Amino acid sequence: MLETIAALIGAGVMVAIGLFALAKGGRPERIGAGTMLSAWFLSILTQTYLGYAQIQWPMFLIDLGVLGVFIALVWKSPRTWPVWAAAFQLLTVASHVMVMMKLKPEISSFYTVLNMTAYGIMIAIAVGAFFAWQERRAVGIEDPE
Repeated sequence: MLETIAALIGAGVMVAIGLFALAKGGRPERIGAGTMLSAWFLSILTQTYLGYAQIQWPMFLIDLGVLGVFIALVWKSPRTWPVWAAAFQLLTVASHVMVMMKLKPEISSFYTVLNMTAYGIMIAIAVGAFFAWQERRAVGIEDPE
């Protein structure tokens, strides 16, 4: 899975944003980042053992779980980034459904959608973590470095 330069760069971005959100974000950002990092790791394991060409039920279930977490964050969190994250994750789930319905999308298109939506989710989490961090600094909860 991490054989190419692009995959390594993507992994670096995923880990860097995840660590930033875990370190500087509020509770919703930490939940979102932890969910995405866990799902990313589980997806790598799933693809390693199942391959890429067939319907991947475990990946679909992982993505449904992530969608559930983001919907819960939309419902419970006063922040706006979970709405964007849930929307991107819904695109991922819809892509899985398209493959399951045998609408015959190109498999490269399917994986492009999965990768791009993951980047969108991580950008939403990074923005949320940045603003949560700045809000805490503004009220004096966290000392400026």
